[in-house]
Amino acid sequence: MRPLPILSAVLLFVLAACAHAPGPAQDASSRPVILVSIDGFRPDYLDRGITPNLSTMAAEGARAEMRPSFPSKTFPNHYTLVTGLRPDRNGIVDNTMEDPGPPLRRFAMADREQVRDAFWWDDAKPIWVSAEEAGIRAAPMFWPGSEAAVRGVRPTYWTTFQMSLSPDARVDQILAWLDLPLEERPGFLTLYFDEVDTYGHMYGPNATELDPAIARTDSAIGRLRQGLKARGLDANLVVVADHGMAEVRAEKVVVLEDVVPPGLGRPLTTGAFLTFVPEAGREAEAKAALLSPRPHMECWEKAEIPARFHYGRHRRAAPLFCLMETGWEIAPRGSLARRRAVGGNHGFDPEDPQMRAVFVAAGPDIRQGARPPVFDNVDVYPLLARLLGLAGEPGDGDLDEVGAVLVHGSERR
Repeated sequence: MRPLPILSAVLLFVLAACAHAPGPAQDASSRPVILVSIDGFRPDYLDRGITPNLSTMAAEGARAEMRPSFPSKTFPNHYTLVTGLRPDRNGIVDNTMEDPGPPLRRFAMADREQVRDAFWWDDAKPIWVSAEEAGIRAAPMFWPGSEAAVRGVRPTYWTTFQMSLSPDARVDQILAWLDLPLEERPGFLTLYFDEVDTYGHMYGPNATELDPAIARTDSAIGRLRQGLKARGLDANLVVVADHGMAEVRAEKVVVLEDVVPPGLGRPLTTGAFLTFVPEAGREAEAKAALLSPRPHMECWEKAEIPARFHYGRHRRAAPLFCLMETGWEIAPRGSLARRRAVGGNHGFDPEDPQMRAVFVAAGPDIRQGARPPVFDNVDVYPLLARLLGLAGEPGDGDLDEVGAVLVHGSERR
């Protein structure tokens, strides 16, 4: 274990950091790349007048909107952002999923043992693994996949996810890593904020109750930028989200048991979509129930999911998938009494503008005033690779649109 600057006695117990044999000091350590995710942050949240730090950052650099990959959920899209592969190729096909094996294995994002098991993550190589292999120390904080030794490689520094850790404390850990001596300092770091997504689910994207969460997260971004400035670090800062958020209402619900009777199989995910595994011997009944046309939802066998979703070939994709109309949900009857009158959800069609995710970037290698068109979030990976000076792995993204945010040659400071 590599010793770290201790932020407080509390952080000593909640932040785990692991290290392998050190590599050579890299130029990236003096010009680090920091990838920040604000879970569930829609691009139009920047227009509410409560994000002075992100708005200043956008004015000094680049701003755009991203289409999430399908399904528009947290773990699949976070892994897409750092691998450049869509969920159907990176193996994280949902927040909750099964691998048919044998043996059958189940994954849920709240299951710490599974989250730390490289089995789930090894289908793709996250950019922090490529950085480490190139001798650039990495410090992914709270990023899905970062707690596992993906393909046998752990990042030099990593932390165990703790939702209760404040935004400011998260920023302070990033700054503490950047305070390390140059030969120990990471050149690639990530940071994750979840509060905007949490409040978006509770109150919906249009509610004023969401505003304080947006403002607190923006303040943390300001704390990070001020900390970098105070240290004289000319970092490339890339802020993204994994998906957007749509308003949902209690009355806009399809009851699961009215669609597929109990006993025909097990639902893995409900809400904005349904993933369903039929019981052995009852496949025909389950298909007949789910594939019948119904209002507000469309269902497919995995092999028949429309090509535009780039989904359904991976072994972990459920046999049956039903996508809800944006704003509608499918839920078990027993959960109806707990539904809020108005809330928010994601997982809907990525082409819906409400599912779009924010992109803001600034730094010495980012062009001021760049405003690329809407692009797919798989394009973030080649951008990060370019900023880090890495060749990167072959993937689903390119720099055709997002490459416009980069400065070139003589433009570079």
